[in-house]
Amino acid sequence: MAGPHDSLGALHPVPPATASAWAPMRQPLFRSLWTAAVISYVGTWMQNVGTGWLMASLTSSPMMVGLVQAATTLPVFLVILPAGALADVVDRRRFLLITQGWMVLSAAALGVLTIFGIINPAILIGLTFILGLGAVMNDPAWQAITPEVVPRSQLEPAVALNSAGFNAARAIGPAIGGIVIAAAGSGIAFLLNAVSFFGVILFLYRWKRPVRSAANPAQRMHEALIAGFRYVRTAPRAKAVLVRTCVFSLSASVIWSLLPLIARSHGAVGYGALLGCFGLGALCGAALLPILRRALNMDSLVGVATFVFALVTLFLGRTSGFGLMCSLLFVAGACWLGILTTFNVSAQTMCPEPIRARALSMYILALQGGMAAGSALWGAIASRLGIPSAFLLAAVGLIAGLTAAFRYRIHSPEAEVLG
Repeated sequence: MAGPHDSLGALHPVPPATASAWAPMRQPLFRSLWTAAVISYVGTWMQNVGTGWLMASLTSSPMMVGLVQAATTLPVFLVILPAGALADVVDRRRFLLITQGWMVLSAAALGVLTIFGIINPAILIGLTFILGLGAVMNDPAWQAITPEVVPRSQLEPAVALNSAGFNAARAIGPAIGGIVIAAAGSGIAFLLNAVSFFGVILFLYRWKRPVRSAANPAQRMHEALIAGFRYVRTAPRAKAVLVRTCVFSLSASVIWSLLPLIARSHGAVGYGALLGCFGLGALCGAALLPILRRALNMDSLVGVATFVFALVTLFLGRTSGFGLMCSLLFVAGACWLGILTTFNVSAQTMCPEPIRARALSMYILALQGGMAAGSALWGAIASRLGIPSAFLLAAVGLIAGLTAAFRYRIHSPEAEVLG
């Protein structure tokens, strides 16, 4: 499938995306990819529950339990940019087969060691880190293939469906993981995660990816990195996407960092139900997004959704009623999907195809970096000023962040170019 890019500088505009929310599902290639991805996402969330639970059973040290999460997120900051460069230099299909195999072996090793009682905190942290490295190396290439499996006009609903699938897995994965761990132990959860990757591997093995001639000769990795930074530095829209993503994620992370605390009185089942409401909201957001995009450009959509998200954030910090929290998180899920799908589509299209994975790696770093910094910030503020004050300040931060739109606009005549 030929892309709209002839070279790094030649872009041919195409009509705005107006495809229905479910149009990509009529594409057999995307449907297979989406199904395999959701199964893999469920396995990942099972893995996350299992590692935290296992560490808590191995040691009572809060620091060691915290290091498990650190081992999962640290690879983002270490290898995401080289991963993006590598995904642009080598064949993405083969590269993804390698990273998927890496994750299978890591999860399987963790499962086997756990089942045979050989596991200890150091091994758990080490293998979690290795698995995280594989996931981070995989991510830019994985996101970069989406425009290759759907028509250009369906990229936006395809990204929305991917986000909805991830959020649906976020809702059901921990619940399934909890049941599996209670019935059979963390080791079985890890082995099930290893098995969950095989759907993606089968898709990649059977996918006949067209051979693409590069606009430039293959570059060494450091040259690819330099070229990517140079392009982003000189491309106003690329800078706008990265700045807006970082600004939003910094304040929006308050929900993810403090939701376990405000949901504590409702128990583990209540917490899972709240996450489920967020996931359902994301699914509804995916269905509504094409309709909203016909009426609003990218900046307007992000502005409206961010304002509503800010109101939800404000009220979440001031309610303890379970029903109201479910309703608020449903709305938050719809807004979250609309905002991040818009940013993701912009990241997919802000650079020509030959450097798409590098652009996506920078987008992922902006998103994850903002989330990590925000989680630490809101945790510290909540400890000092209280949870309601943290949510209030985060809501103010979300509204204030909208001022970035005056200087950093993601909508332009070229913003509808789907690569």
